[in-house]
Amino acid sequence: MNIAILLLNKGRGSGEVAREHARHLIKLGHKVYFMHPAIGAGIEGAESIDIELHTHITPVHEYLPAAGDRQKQVARMTHEEMLSYLPDYENALENVIGDVDVVIGHHANLSAVAVHNVASRNKKPYVIFAHGTGIEPRHHGLWDDENWEMIKTALTEANGLLVTTDYVRDELVKPLIDLADDKFLVLPCGVDLMDFKPGNSEGIREKYDLKGDYVICPGALMASKGPQNVVEASKEYSDLALTVFIGAGELEQELKEKAGERARFLGFVSSEDKAKLINEAALLVAAPEKKEHFGIIYAEALAGGTPTVAYEGGGVGSIITPTEGILTPRNPQELGRKIRYLLQNIGQRKQMSRSCRPRAKKYYDYHLLVIQLVAWLEKLCD
Repeated sequence: MNIAILLLNKGRGSGEVAREHARHLIKLGHKVYFMHPAIGAGIEGAESIDIELHTHITPVHEYLPAAGDRQKQVARMTHEEMLSYLPDYENALENVIGDVDVVIGHHANLSAVAVHNVASRNKKPYVIFAHGTGIEPRHHGLWDDENWEMIKTALTEANGLLVTTDYVRDELVKPLIDLADDKFLVLPCGVDLMDFKPGNSEGIREKYDLKGDYVICPGALMASKGPQNVVEASKEYSDLALTVFIGAGELEQELKEKAGERARFLGFVSSEDKAKLINEAALLVAAPEKKEHFGIIYAEALAGGTPTVAYEGGGVGSIITPTEGILTPRNPQELGRKIRYLLQNIGQRKQMSRSCRPRAKKYYDYHLLVIQLVAWLEKLCD
């Protein structure tokens, strides 16, 4: 098949999912047109297409404070603002649509509308990967009504919808748009099973001067990601293990002051170091304020053989079962107590660790996931 994949922007989590899909589609012999603004070198083996924006302001799903005035959240745009971006995306897709069998548009926002418009005009099938970050703002009173009606039409008329978890389908999409279950493919995010694997941690303790057990908390240091909850939880177990934070953000200085000697803040680290740090950790810990739609870090922990202790809710329960970790009520003290329990119970922790890797290989191998994706797309193209 010839497949076009269109993203609103380069993205982080969802962008990496799209890139991995593209790489594995290419390995399976399919032709991929891959497109988003500021694409740079793109993806090896793909037809990488830069979407040229008419302005320096990049539309985004979630605004990053560090971006200053160079970003704007699509869910806060006026109707006129959103309409002004549509030709940028439509023109890029229109240039290749004649050679495309099916289009995958990422996110329920203006990119979905652009895909719908071009595919409909050219009578081509299309699907929308409805990540929760596009849908969720509507549950909180965002999206101009006219913009939302265009997005709703794009989702309703799509040949199919991709979601990462039942939670996204049942709690985010279906309460707003009444669609049958058979229109959805629940396809989890995958994980790099080569980088994230037990034993792949050589030199990492020496590089960061880490001694003894440590628990790791990956992610941006911003309130929605909940590092403040982990800092609070660390009071319950800091005599047993250090807490290591990887990532940066506006809360960094405040958290350092609150955590004191209980934690280390490593800032941004390379992808290679991130994998090694997770593989080597005694536990992975997360306590986001909002319910996560999927949470790639949990799949990474599975692949690395690292048990997880995290807040319950959202999609995390589909990834971490009681065999691989503990999900707790959403308060820091209970989180801290469960972390302490697993740090003290080495046998149970090791048994969880042995269960993690097989689950990752069975459910989160990108190659197997993309084979599922291809089979679904082929049915839609028949």
